[in-house]
Amino acid sequence: MLLHIPDVLTPDELRALHATLGEAAWRDGRATAGTQAVHAKNNEQVIPGSEQAKAAQTLVLQALNRHALFFSATLPKKTFPPQFNRYGNDTNRYDDHVDGAVMHSATTGERVRTDVSCTLFLSEPSDYDGGELVINDTFGVQTVKLPAGHMVIYPSSSVHRVEPVTRGQRVASFFWVESMVRRDDQRRLLFDMDMDLLRLRTQHGEDPSVVGLTGLYHNLLRMWADT
Repeated sequence: MLLHIPDVLTPDELRALHATLGEAAWRDGRATAGTQAVHAKNNEQVIPGSEQAKAAQTLVLQALNRHALFFSATLPKKTFPPQFNRYGNDTNRYDDHVDGAVMHSATTGERVRTDVSCTLFLSEPSDYDGGELVINDTFGVQTVKLPAGHMVIYPSSSVHRVEPVTRGQRVASFFWVESMVRRDDQRRLLFDMDMDLLRLRTQHGEDPSVVGLTGLYHNLLRMWADT
């Protein structure tokens, strides 16, 4: 499932995040790449573990925790600490690659199975040329370039790339979710059911059919979830 999640960050949060990242130390993004991705990756990332990195991570995680659409779509069991990258000048692209199946956080020591990949855009599309996130999966080839504060989620098994940035800088946060429901098709089924239930509840309130369908949703989640 590929899904655009709007307004993850408020304008005030975006300003605070940019101020924090402006004081952070950056390094060659290849330092965190695996054996396959290292040949495709050409960007910069914030050095993890610094006070600025921790403050930026906390801000993003707080925003995610209040976002019901993110929870419904990903059903998070673990969330990898958000990372931050930028593309521009000579470090301006990330060629086709697939994310590693398990990510290890050097700062927390935790391992996270990568079920869902997340890109949270921090730069406005008008601030840079190029830099589109191109995702290739069963839903076809999708090109994504979202407003600052908006996020896209997609299966971590997807082949994807970031097109070269030819003007300005593209700054983003990226991270992975280990879902309580491992299979993408099951998560999609639960997400669609949850969205329909919200619409039915708005139209009909808690009538018996809505209560019954809500029970069906939770019984499916109970069957498939691993907590």
